[in-house]
Parts: sequence; C-alpha cells; structure tokens
Amino acid sequence: MLLEKKPTLSIITPVYNGERFIEKCIKVVIDQNCSQLEHIIVDGGSTDKTVEIIKQYAENYSHIRWISEKDQGQSDAMNKGIAMAKGHILGFLNVDDYYEQNVLDRVLKLFESLPEPTLLVGNCNIRNNEDRIRFVNKPRKLKLSDLLLGHTVNPFPMNPAAYFYHASLHKLAGLYSIEEHYTLDVDFLFRAVQVAHTQYVNEVWGNHLQLEGTKTFEDMKMVQARCALIGS
Repeated sequence: MLLEKKPTLSIITPVYNGERFIEKCIKVVIDQNCSQLEHIIVDGGSTDKTVEIIKQYAENYSHIRWISEKDQGQSDAMNKGIAMAKGHILGFLNVDDYYEQNVLDRVLKLFESLPEPTLLVGNCNIRNNEDRIRFVNKPRKLKLSDLLLGHTVNPFPMNPAAYFYHASLHKLAGLYSIEEHYTLDVDFLFRAVQVAHTQYVNEVWGNHLQLEGTKTFEDMKMVQARCALIGS
C-alpha cells in the first residue's frame, strides 16, 4: 500500500530592483524551517544589486529557484512563477512582507484535510513605516456576495502573505491578469472564491508593511478605491 504523498509548497516572490528588501525576504522563508517548500524568485531584470543577492543565497540553499528577465509587470512575473512551481500548494510573498513564525508548516498541516481546490485564508497584520501594527486584517467571510459589499463591511484578504491555495485552482479561476497592475490580487480573488472551497482560520499568518512610496502601498490604495466603488 502506497502512502499518500504529503503536499508541497511553492512560495513565489516577484521582484524588480528590490535590493532594499530581497535579502530579508529570502531569510524570512529560510527561517520558517519548512522542509517541504521551494522558494521561486522571479526578477524582472533588475538593474540594482537584487540579482547579485539572489545568486549568493541560491548557491547555498537548494530550495531557492530563480529567473531574471524582463516582464510585463507584476502579474506576468507571478504567472511565470506559477509556471515554474512544482508545489501542490502556492503562496506569494512580496519582498517587503513577512510571515509569522512556523506558519508554513502550519499551513501544510491544514491542507492535508482540505478538499481540492481550496483557498485557505488567515489574518494579516497591517503595519506602518515603523513596523507597528495599524490593524489586523480578518477576512472572515469569503463568499463573492460578501466581498462585493466592500472592504468596510466585509474585509477582503489584503495581502497574499496570509493566504495560500491549491495550484490546481488556476485551472478553474485562470491566471493573474496581465492587464491588472494594481488590483491584480482582488481580480483573482473574486474569480477564485466562485470556484474554490474557502476556509478561514482566525490566526495571524502574515505581515504587510504599508511603506509609502512602494508599489504595494500604491496597490493597496487602488484596491481600496476599487472595492469601495464595487460596494457602492
């Protein structure tokens, strides 16, 4: 009798000129001490020291896989990472965000009993420039009808550091839209919750830094504006 193979996890990090954050991001994944993962870093052809830093770590850590080439933006980079991924489960970690301790093993354990495809969502600390918690994003209700009420009524998952899903979900929900540069996560989530089993866990898994001037900060403002428009 063959034992069922345990799920594996692919963490995907898109980056462009991220030398300020990329080393910390790589260390965040290393410090999870999760033996069943790969860390895929998709660089968009950085002109700073990002690639140099990635190379140094990839030479010493076999779980790191990476490419560096020009792309059509963050969505394109994320889709390239998905195409490279060998894991049964996917997660995305932006270079300026990070996980709580031991989150990845916890997520893998939960997926062992979840139907496929599942979108598994936890809580996310939303932090300011001083890395202090502004509030905790708790997306308890994940039906499309709930999300369409707007983020002020039912919070949507604000950052992928706090959600994970079966790779097979993309066969039903499609990939990330290359035309979407600011609301790509929301666009995908709206499609995903219509075809996936959704599971919310009231635990803090991720930390999102709302650093003024970064793309993720501008993305969040655009997301909130779009959700407010949809919910009005």
